[in-house]
Amino acid sequence: MRKNDKLYPAYQNPWLIEPDRPMVQEMAVIGAGHIGPDIAYYLRTGLPDKKLYLVDVAEEPLRKAELRFKEYARKGIERKKMTPELAERVLGNIVYTTDYEAIKDCGLVIEAATESLPLKKKIFAMLEDRLSPDAILTSNTSGIPADEIFKDMRHPERSTITHFFSPAWRSMAVEVINWEGASTALINYLLWFFANTGKAPVVTRNVYSFLLNRIFESWTNEAAYLVERATVHQIDRVTEEFVGAGPFYVLDMSGGNPLTYASQNRRLAERGCYVPAHIFLSVKSWNVAKPGTPIPMQLDLKEWIRDRMLGVIFTQCFDIADRDIGTRSDLNFGSLIALGFKKGIFDIMADLGEDEVMRIMRAFDRERPGFPMPKGPIARYLDFPRDLLVDDMDGVRIITIRRPQVANSLGGGTCNEILRELKKGEADPAVRGFVITGYGSGAFCAGADVNGFIATIDNHTAGVELARSNSAVLHYIDAMDKPVVAAINGLAMGGGVELALRCHAQVANRKAFFQLPEITLGILPGMGGAVVPYRKWPKAAETFHKMIGTNYRLKAGEAHELGIVQILTDDYQEMIKAAILEVDKLVGNIPRVADAPVSIPEFVVPKNPVAGDLPLSREALTIAARVINQAAQAPSLAEALEICYQACGDISCIDASKEGVNAFLEKRKPVFKT
Repeated sequence: MRKNDKLYPAYQNPWLIEPDRPMVQEMAVIGAGHIGPDIAYYLRTGLPDKKLYLVDVAEEPLRKAELRFKEYARKGIERKKMTPELAERVLGNIVYTTDYEAIKDCGLVIEAATESLPLKKKIFAMLEDRLSPDAILTSNTSGIPADEIFKDMRHPERSTITHFFSPAWRSMAVEVINWEGASTALINYLLWFFANTGKAPVVTRNVYSFLLNRIFESWTNEAAYLVERATVHQIDRVTEEFVGAGPFYVLDMSGGNPLTYASQNRRLAERGCYVPAHIFLSVKSWNVAKPGTPIPMQLDLKEWIRDRMLGVIFTQCFDIADRDIGTRSDLNFGSLIALGFKKGIFDIMADLGEDEVMRIMRAFDRERPGFPMPKGPIARYLDFPRDLLVDDMDGVRIITIRRPQVANSLGGGTCNEILRELKKGEADPAVRGFVITGYGSGAFCAGADVNGFIATIDNHTAGVELARSNSAVLHYIDAMDKPVVAAINGLAMGGGVELALRCHAQVANRKAFFQLPEITLGILPGMGGAVVPYRKWPKAAETFHKMIGTNYRLKAGEAHELGIVQILTDDYQEMIKAAILEVDKLVGNIPRVADAPVSIPEFVVPKNPVAGDLPLSREALTIAARVINQAAQAPSLAEALEICYQACGDISCIDASKEGVNAFLEKRKPVFKT
């Protein structure tokens, strides 16, 4: 199977793609069995105003699917995830049918029938006879290569595999297979389509089991081999160090035994090591326990299970990277959003260290020879941005924070990754400037991961160092000779506000907003958020007072009126184009943060401070007031920022920060004493 030279035909961030056709008006899903209805429900929630057909050869699965949809909607309303009005729209405009003629006007059809190549080929032959030549046809197969399904079609260029993950209506992940017969316009359209309907698509080469499923199948197949020495309960419990639920629990929930067996059997064409565990042919369900159930076992058994299970997924990561099956960033990201890992698999390697990874690999190779092994130093596999997508458009480097599962919040390494990309671009004469944005339509950046503050509690030095280290990228932006523009696509909170406002210019979607909620946690905007905005926009000081002191939400329209945002836009692509225009305006004319005192109204702590109905800590607010008032009068920006960093150390040592951070992590309202 020949691979396309370019994995992503246009951009890694699918929100940058301009599709060659509009959003489809009518869609269909073929197969109302296990995953088909969930794919259909995802389409309804993503496009509630479009028409959807659910097709099956029998009436009974269609009837059950309709009941399933009603139950999903009921729970959505009950959990306040959906309004009754939206539920009515989602459940409406669905046609349940056994008649293929009914879908002749559909622009997109997703096949989700039984995992049988002859059946799939038969379905697509029927679809080609009934649909227009430009209708998009995809298969949800978990492991059959695209050419085997589509090569005999009259118009294979409009067909590929789109592999969903369970539960398909909720999981953000979907794999789009870029095979040699598919047009680049098709791949681009599907990436754009999935992004705009709530998914986070990744592209993979046309190989057996694709990208993420290679990990899952190898993981579950290896677990089945271990039952010769360990119990299902023991294997699941050991692996819960890395995943939310063990391999047997997931297999039992998804009925995945026959699929794993079939997929591994296909992969024998690649390597003889992929022999499927024959126990899959004998066991319909597993004797599993609820995740977290204590299971006694000896230490040597636990370590053996751990090494074998880590060893097998590491082999797949090395193979995927060496064969360019998918990007390492997509694999790391997908292991979180699709496979339920608590940390990205490459991050697990990084935590273990090169020596420990190689020990595991050597031990695995002794017991399971023939699997892929690393072809270079482990450090080479770990050198890539985890949290960012990097694209070039018209000589401007677009840096996208891709952590949609946590509203694009700043992880432990995100700021350093942005810093590295800025440094690379500064040294590249082909790059004239940068745009920093967030993935999707909901969030620019929700701020720093609150877990990072735990280590600073009662530790002044740690509090200062966290604020200072997180700010390194902002100091770099201050001194850059190439412009950096923030494209604020959605909510910006905490550190996200500080990052956005530190850029040299700001454009925003009209629905975006800015919020500094730190005081509700008993802490400060530690990356200069209580300093820099006042020096850049002193006339907006009263608004910044409200944001820092009361968690006031500044909407993009108001920010535009205050001069904080230069341009307001209505959609993502318009926003990026506006940001690029701002880059062009600022080339050779970058505005700098004032390096002198600034005159602003004094910040005064109220007697009974509140944010909405939440009583705040006067002690924490007094520290915030000290930073705002003293930093405004500091003779230089560096001295002003140092006041902020030292105050972050002070605030980490008061009771309010302990209570606020712990309350946030425990999902309760804080109760501040002072």
